[in-house]
Amino acid sequence: MSDCIFCKIIDGSIPSTKVYEDENVYAFMDVFPLTKGHTLLIPKQHVQDLFEMPEEVARNLYAAAPKIANAIKAAFQPQGLNTLNNNGAFAGQSVFHYHLHFIPRYDETDGLKLNWETKQGEFTPDILQSVAAQIKENLK
Repeated sequence: MSDCIFCKIIDGSIPSTKVYEDENVYAFMDVFPLTKGHTLLIPKQHVQDLFEMPEEVARNLYAAAPKIANAIKAAFQPQGLNTLNNNGAFAGQSVFHYHLHFIPRYDETDGLKLNWETKQGEFTPDILQSVAAQIKENLK
């Protein structure tokens, strides 16, 4: 896509700090990193989000993910690693080319907050069964 910043990174018209590349994916340093080693992994094929991602693109992308994660682990020995994706504008996606963040975690003061309130007690086993059935009906 001609106006996509990540497509321009892939074609080299916008510079990036490359970490990994193969025929299907490209990984590079986030220019606004949260922590040391914050890396993005993207498919070379323009795919807006997970909703429109073909299975083959997902296979190729997620096949490369352990390589990136383990390289970050070996390089920096973080205490943990979050992999995050914001899928859609409502979920916080700001660049509409699928990308997976690898965020090494070193301590509690790194700025990433992932706490949420669960709906404990609201989803009984019967409701969970009903919700699961609705999802299953829509699997393709």
